[in-house]
Amino acid sequence: MNKISAYIKDSYRELLEKVSWPSWRELQQSTMIVLVATLLITGLIWVMDFASNSLLKFIYSLFKS
Repeated sequence: MNKISAYIKDSYRELLEKVSWPSWRELQQSTMIVLVATLLITGLIWVMDFASNSLLKFIYSLFKS
């Protein structure tokens, strides 16, 4: 039981003293970067999906009787 309480105390102390938390400004900038990257990747996947869907419809239309 002593090892568990020592582990919890050490973890808590490390979070308070050793971890460098971002400032509010840094947090906002990081959030914006993640949002923009998410939108770009979403758009890219949408374009790839639309293109492959159109290509497959075209290929299937060639073999329709």
